[in-house]
Amino acid sequence: MNTQIALFRGINVGGKNLVPMAELKPLIEELGLQNVQTYIQSGNVLFQSSQTEQDDLAEKISSAVETQFGFKPEVMLVTPDDLQAAVDKSPFKNTEPKSQHFYFLSGTPTAPDFDTLDTLKSENESFELDEKIFYLFAPDGIGRSKLAAHIEKSLGVSVTARNRNSVTKMLAML
Repeated sequence: MNTQIALFRGINVGGKNLVPMAELKPLIEELGLQNVQTYIQSGNVLFQSSQTEQDDLAEKISSAVETQFGFKPEVMLVTPDDLQAAVDKSPFKNTEPKSQHFYFLSGTPTAPDFDTLDTLKSENESFELDEKIFYLFAPDGIGRSKLAAHIEKSLGVSVTARNRNSVTKMLAML
């Protein structure tokens, strides 16, 4: 059995695309996935599966949510090693954890627009791209960051973000 983490993009944000975790867990279990755990309302599901093809499994999970909740979220699957590597490679290790954000990318950006991101970042924000993880240090808060609102468009791929506290908690749950 392989342990995987499903990171849902855009659920339970701003009162839209509501998916109660108490209903998501049994839905994931109905798909034959085992030892299912959820973590906070932003859509983090830890589970075990014998299925190894991540794209097929992500599509299966997304389609099940669409059937039950009426919208099809993007689901990005990562392994425990992926999460640990994201933490280990973070350029912002010695900063406040709630100010560190990990953007998990659906693919590797082919032509990221760093000029736009540089223009939008505040003087105390920093960012770095490492293959399929975009790191953002936003000490004034993600809600105040002009840069944060343009990451997905500037990278040209879908993203879903988690702060360091959430990533660390999921690693501890494993």
